[in-house]
Amino acid sequence: MARDTSPQCKQCRREGQKLFLKGERCLTDKCGVERRAYPPGEHGRGRQKQSEYRLQLREKQKARRYYGLLERQFRNYYEKASRQPGVTGENLLTLLECRLDNVLVRLGFAASRRQARQLVRHGHWTVNGRRVDIPSYQVRPGDVIAVKAGTTAQRVIREATELTGQVPAWLQADHDGLTAKVLRKPERREVAAPVQEQLIVEHYSK
Repeated sequence: MARDTSPQCKQCRREGQKLFLKGERCLTDKCGVERRAYPPGEHGRGRQKQSEYRLQLREKQKARRYYGLLERQFRNYYEKASRQPGVTGENLLTLLECRLDNVLVRLGFAASRRQARQLVRHGHWTVNGRRVDIPSYQVRPGDVIAVKAGTTAQRVIREATELTGQVPAWLQADHDGLTAKVLRKPERREVAAPVQEQLIVEHYSK
């Protein structure tokens, strides 16, 4: 399985804002953006030439890194979103938000998407009573998500719930029982991703 192994703090610094790729560490003074608030590399402190293409590219890269996807995976999501009825940018964010690994983060059952992917790949979660080990699994309204009985990861999951703020309105979580339900698909105003989806659409439309 292909995955991005590049330093995560450098990814946040490149985009100029916290993408919360390391969970609890991003809330401390050890956060790379807090310590060095400029892009990585030899010319990180130099002047950046602003252009329309650069803004579009950076927005696409930010979204891709925020959700932890490789370039081909992200492009496939865009192509799928463009074939659906409605606004392409909103369709894209809905597809990304409904990934099982992202849903676990939104519910507070994982501190980061990388941790969520590991928990899913190791078979610690079930959807509607069936074990699911595919992080990109698309949840649907009515799906019931629960931790697998007898799993050894309950301590890690409960520690992650302590960092949870507010669960989105399109999800319902029971942190005591480690179960959740998908009530409906998210609306655009409920998506907390720090991206401007229209710039991504413009980038791929060239």
